[in-house]
Amino acid sequence: MTAHPPGLVTEVFEAQRDRLRAVAYRVLGSHADAEDVVQEAWMRLVRQDVEVIGNLAGWLTTVVGRISLDLLRSRRAHPESAGEEAFASLVVTPDDDPAPDEQAVLADAVGLALLVVLDSLTPSERVAFVLHDLFAVPFHDIGQILGKSADASKMIASRARRKVHATDRPTGPGREHREVVRAFGAAARSGDFEALLRVLDPDVRLTVDTSDGTVVTLGATRVAAGARMFSGEAARSRPVRVDGAPGHMSWRPDGTPLSLIAFTVSEGRITGIHIVVDPAGLASIDLPVPG
Repeated sequence: MTAHPPGLVTEVFEAQRDRLRAVAYRVLGSHADAEDVVQEAWMRLVRQDVEVIGNLAGWLTTVVGRISLDLLRSRRAHPESAGEEAFASLVVTPDDDPAPDEQAVLADAVGLALLVVLDSLTPSERVAFVLHDLFAVPFHDIGQILGKSADASKMIASRARRKVHATDRPTGPGREHREVVRAFGAAARSGDFEALLRVLDPDVRLTVDTSDGTVVTLGATRVAAGARMFSGEAARSRPVRVDGAPGHMSWRPDGTPLSLIAFTVSEGRITGIHIVVDPAGLASIDLPVPG
């Protein structure tokens, strides 16, 4: 077994930190949680007899995967505790047509649309898919994290992949996506029901986070019928990007946030709308100033 001098252990960890943080973020969808997971991995490493670790990078990936899996399962068991943490991880910026290099960064990020798809997976499916398909972790190592054989882990990842690919995920919010969102806003303000149906996917999913919980509405007809919620009493509003996706931010006359809306657009139609009106949730997000 190869001995690892203390200085080398620290050097390897620091060299792996960004990758470990990326793994945890793509599994958990939260920057804050990802930072906590990486820090916990470091604490476990310093308590470990490193002389028995043959591959430090592989060991760290396994530990980060296990911690992330435990956290995912905890969220499923206690969903009420994950809400504000998920809100706080959102990146909301004014939609001011960023420069090409900024647009590339946004397109490369794991946006809201992908996170919505990953949230539909079980914890095991999410870990297997992210580790194998995004980070090329061998199924043998994934099996150690999941407590499964390599073959079973491969089947879990395959099942997750089918679910992800079954969802027509947009590649990135461009000009056409913003135009669709603008058309939706105009139709909502004018009460044009037929125009709303033209821009809404028949299976559109509307999720509204309120102080009393989350309300989900499915289907274009039902979403269009309730479109008056998109034209409330806002003193100021402006287009924004929410994790790179097109969105809209509104403020009350006194300057306090009223609502944050994120849209998922695919093939010229809106397939998902996520609205946050919960004051506590809005307060936890780093929001831009009124336009």
